[in-house]
Amino acid sequence: MKLSVIIVNYNTKQLLKDCLESIFKHTKNLNFEVVVVDNASTDGSREVVARYQKSGVSSQRPVTSDPLKVRLVSGGQRSEKITVHLIKSRTNLGFAGGNNLGIKITQGQYVLLLNSDTLLKDNAFLKMVNFMDKNPQVSVLGPRLLNGDDSYQNSVGRFPGLPVVMMMLFKEHFGGSDYVRWSPDKGCEVDWVMGAALMTRRKIFDTVGFLDRKMFLYMEEVEWCYRVKKAGKKIFFYPDAEITHLWQGSSKTGRKDPIVNIYKGLIYFYKKHKNLLELLILRLLLKIKAGGVLLWGYLTNNAYLKETYAEAIKIS
Repeated sequence: MKLSVIIVNYNTKQLLKDCLESIFKHTKNLNFEVVVVDNASTDGSREVVARYQKSGVSSQRPVTSDPLKVRLVSGGQRSEKITVHLIKSRTNLGFAGGNNLGIKITQGQYVLLLNSDTLLKDNAFLKMVNFMDKNPQVSVLGPRLLNGDDSYQNSVGRFPGLPVVMMMLFKEHFGGSDYVRWSPDKGCEVDWVMGAALMTRRKIFDTVGFLDRKMFLYMEEVEWCYRVKKAGKKIFFYPDAEITHLWQGSSKTGRKDPIVNIYKGLIYFYKKHKNLLELLILRLLLKIKAGGVLLWGYLTNNAYLKETYAEAIKIS
């Protein structure tokens, strides 16, 4: 098995269907499997996966994994047999926990973490696999991510040291975003790549471990890539492979929870990887940002700002 694709899903039935169809349509000449980890969805997402099976599901009870042998149809012609695994989680394990479940059953030489709100194009998986085959010094690879209008999406970034955090908190929305996160013009080594589409060698998990389950949502890939870099491994951005990412399409929490979870993620990252002084400075920066926006929310009577940053200031 050359590649294992892991998709963590939570109540994104239509997005999941579109994502799977794009994979089966635009992946050729590659031996791969798909692992769908369903985080206790209630919208019929599991039935979407079942549509691609050749025969009935082997077990209807909640299980760790159900291998489904499927024969997929693309362009009116049948493709090679592909194995699709459905992992039915009883609870919502988040991005990290869900992917960890999928990683444990993968058989591929390479593992690709993929959001359900992505659309494959132009045999991107094969391009990424070929690049990894030819560049054994690269351990993690990210494709170019595109917005729905085909514009470039900022998908690589710098690790959140204090200068980066300051830029992110106080300048990113005023023209400083390229310092924090960007989409390079050419292939290059980077600190981290977005987890919406991240390929790695299966053996790297034996070296640096799995994703940290204590980070429920947002910044998990940044923390994991930090461990990869600390282990002396290379992370690369590869623009020749393109995947459309419908930004936050798979997020069911709206705009509030991303900000709150990023605050939580930064604090956890600093507790785990930085010293006490840096953690104290980080908390001060977060409080200043949250307090300023909260004040503005009250002055403008903006309910979203008041609710979001009242919670953020408590966290910091």
